[in-house]
Amino acid sequence: MATEKELSDFLQDVERRAFKQAVYSVRRDEVALDIVQDAMIKLAEKYGDRPAAELPLLFQRILQNTIHDFFRREKVRNTWVTLFSGMGNESTADDDFDPLESFAGDETNSIYESGADKLERAQVLALIDEAVQNLPTRQRQAFLMRYWEEMDVAETAAAMGCSEGSVKTHCSRATQALAQALKAKGIYL
Repeated sequence: MATEKELSDFLQDVERRAFKQAVYSVRRDEVALDIVQDAMIKLAEKYGDRPAAELPLLFQRILQNTIHDFFRREKVRNTWVTLFSGMGNESTADDDFDPLESFAGDETNSIYESGADKLERAQVLALIDEAVQNLPTRQRQAFLMRYWEEMDVAETAAAMGCSEGSVKTHCSRATQALAQALKAKGIYL
């Protein structure tokens, strides 16, 4: 059984990656924050007594289900708003917050980095972020779980509700698509 400290440490460790995963899905920071918070609360309330080793898989499944729930609610809400108001979806204004800034690295290392290097790194990160956002949903989910969350194929398959072969296919296609997109922009990884 996970102790309160193990649960707290797990949630603290996963929050930024979960936020980024949610942002990739819903493309709105404030909604992504709500989704991650809801997923964390559900994990703590319903599965906080589970062994610490089970928490990553449970959390990923809860996070994906919470994202799906958001899209279901949005679809229903948009249907009713459209029917009764005659207005289409309104786009939200871009916020100044850039989630990639929180992953920029240790600030003490940036002292030794030139302005040109910082700019180049920021531009490369923006291009990578854009390429990941443009992946199809299932490919993006598999890619992020496997390579960002460092889940194995079986855990990813369980979290996504698909076979291990599908996870491998999605990951392969995602890495090929990312490589092509980045190569087209002059980035060779």
